[in-house]
Amino acid sequence: MTKKILLLFFLLLYLFIFGNKGISAQSLDCQEISDLKERINCLESKTKDLQGQEKTLSSQIAVFDNQIRLTEYRIESTKQQISDLVLDIDTATKKITGLEKTLDTLAGVLANRIVATYEVGRIQPLQILLTSDSISNFFSRLNYLKIAQSHDKTLIYNTQQAKNDYSNQKDIFETKKKKVESLKRQLENYTAQLTQEKRDKQALLEVTKNNEATYQQMLQSALAEQRAIQQIAAGGGNAVSVGRIKEGDIIGYMISGKSVCSSGTHLHLEVRKDGGIQDPSQYLSSKSVTFENSPDGSFSFGGSWSWPLSDTIFIEQGFGMTYWARIGWYAGGPHTGIDLYSNSSLAVRAVKDGELFRGSIACGGGQLPFSRVDQTDGIQTYYLHIGQ
Repeated sequence: MTKKILLLFFLLLYLFIFGNKGISAQSLDCQEISDLKERINCLESKTKDLQGQEKTLSSQIAVFDNQIRLTEYRIESTKQQISDLVLDIDTATKKITGLEKTLDTLAGVLANRIVATYEVGRIQPLQILLTSDSISNFFSRLNYLKIAQSHDKTLIYNTQQAKNDYSNQKDIFETKKKKVESLKRQLENYTAQLTQEKRDKQALLEVTKNNEATYQQMLQSALAEQRAIQQIAAGGGNAVSVGRIKEGDIIGYMISGKSVCSSGTHLHLEVRKDGGIQDPSQYLSSKSVTFENSPDGSFSFGGSWSWPLSDTIFIEQGFGMTYWARIGWYAGGPHTGIDLYSNSSLAVRAVKDGELFRGSIACGGGQLPFSRVDQTDGIQTYYLHIGQ
């Protein structure tokens, strides 16, 4: 019985001692960690954990808060690095100034010694003997000559060493100057990133009205639309050929108001080539449009295609890792097209000649209508949320 009690005691003692050691920085509030680098590592880990959790409005806001705090810490760390380097540069500058003076002094002394050594070097030992008062004077003068020559060698070495030290300090100075410039650019990027992260958080609160139900509805609709698009691109949706069409022909009309997997009137335009998704903006011709895709902002168009909608055109979301893609609304993937609408007409027109197909696919409890044009240039364009 006593043995069992002792074993239990030692087990509890072990758990107390070594169990506490297992408490990592992650189980603490990252702000309580004094070391800035460890605090950054802690927040990076917490943010990663939050991103892996089930998506809710509160968890997404927590991710934003952590990212904002993380960027603030990175800014603080970068400023500290710059401050330390500026001190190092100041020290290196003083060393360089001191070495320049030392080098100038040594160079002057060495120049004089070279002249003196040359003159002494022309005197032969016999001359020294003949001009000496005594044997003692002869050896004294000869010894002095040896000492002077030894001193010259030391002077030459010290001059060379000073030159090497000067060169090294100059290299250190230039390296640290470049590092400071790099850190300043990094600081600018972090500052811009912090502004963007705060804007991203505010945008989410505004669009969801800080309401969990609204957030979940929008999230599930986006995910459902993404799945539907993937199925359409894989040949789903029972699309049937309607016939040949020309560029500019009307192929359908945007559905007015909310509809299946859509929060409002808009066209989702998608481009695929050889099975791969393409950025529609590289195909659409340059045009003045109104961007309503905050917090992302504007982008350009660099192609020759005509537009599927009449002026004035509003862009609600671009292609790629947009704001909504970054917060995971497409399961970590990109937004695969462009969302746009017009305030003048619901008509949707073909951007190029080709064969028109129409179909629909299950999405969010209903049927999402779409059209597809197999263009004569080998590219496929998809038009979602449009009816006949």
